Amino acid sequence: MYECFLEIAFEAELNTKDDPECLAIALEQCNENPSTRNAAIRELRELIYERAECEPHRTDDAFLLRFLRARNFIIPRAHKLLVRYCNFRSQYPHLYHGVDLWGLTKVKDAYEGTMLDRPDVGRLSIFRFGTWDPNEFPVEDLIRAGMAMTEIGIRQPKLQVLGGTVLVDLEGLSLRHVACLTPTIAYQIVCLMGVATPTRLNSCHIINYNWLLNSFFYIFKRFIPQQTWSRIFFHGHDLESLHRHIDPACLPARYGGTCRNHVSTGKWFQKIKKYRDSQFDKEMKALGYLVKE
Repeated sequence: MYECFLEIAFEAELNTKDDPECLAIALEQCNENPSTRNAAIRELRELIYERAECEPHRTDDAFLLRFLRARNFIIPRAHKLLVRYCNFRSQYPHLYHGVDLWGLTKVKDAYEGTMLDRPDVGRLSIFRFGTWDPNEFPVEDLIRAGMAMTEIGIRQPKLQVLGGTVLVDLEGLSLRHVACLTPTIAYQIVCLMGVATPTRLNSCHIINYNWLLNSFFYIFKRFIPQQTWSRIFFHGHDLESLHRHIDPACLPARYGGTCRNHVSTGKWFQKIKKYRDSQFDKEMKALGYLVKE
């Protein structure tokens, strides 16, 4: 029964259609009014052409809606986010252009996700950089995987509306890892967490850190927007503190939770490959990825 549920959840990852429940939550979460939504999309599109600050690869309704939802339908903020998104892609084409999408399974457990999406948490993503062996693949592949997961995730209307919560588990982090975290890499990670992507970051929680935290966090600090600081929480090794912010029902057993449906990035990519359709392939290829059979 459990495996059957997971397979249904994996197949739903590629759903790009709004459902009534999602639209009801969008009004509360994103300030999205069905009666004015089309007008807002048109206004954003006109702003793109009028200001000519970016040249997005798409300007269709579904694509622009992602940016409006990420910025609560405040059109100037949605436009500013779209400009940052385009600039980020233009600045770092090596993170997606010609990247073998299915080859990103190599990151294995460095990222995890729990497929129990709720309005209070959204999609819980777990970063476990301490499990990554720098000798196995470069840090850029971690960024490439994060970018691909973001692009795939934001195709799904439910995740556009619910957003996500990030849990950064620094257990196992060593000087070898910190040495790979250059300011450029730190900037790219922050961009992928909502600064330059149409995603809604509900909160970020950092746990299981040691004296290396100061070095690790110092690199990130200057790139984190001021308004984001109120959503970042440090818990040390205190799981009770974590549970005050994230319901244990949403957490794997490793963090004192009861959620069973958590998967590694490697497995997630395998299931996306299994259930994808021609529209998915078309969109990912348009983004620059290699989508092999």
